[in-house]
Amino acid sequence: MTSKELLYVEDALGHEKFMKSCSAKTSASLSDITLSSYIGELEKKHTELFDKFLKLL
Repeated sequence: MTSKELLYVEDALGHEKFMKSCSAKTSASLSDITLSSYIGELEKKHTELFDKFLKLL
């Protein structure tokens, strides 16, 4: 893996970690159960993406 590719993966990991964190906080603070459930699904998706990027390292 080139240094440029490594920088891309590290950047993507940071973005996915941030999105996962935001999704978790938002899901916990919502009173609408349907919306909270949807945001929870987004959190799972970002966790999966984070794991996929982590496996590239």
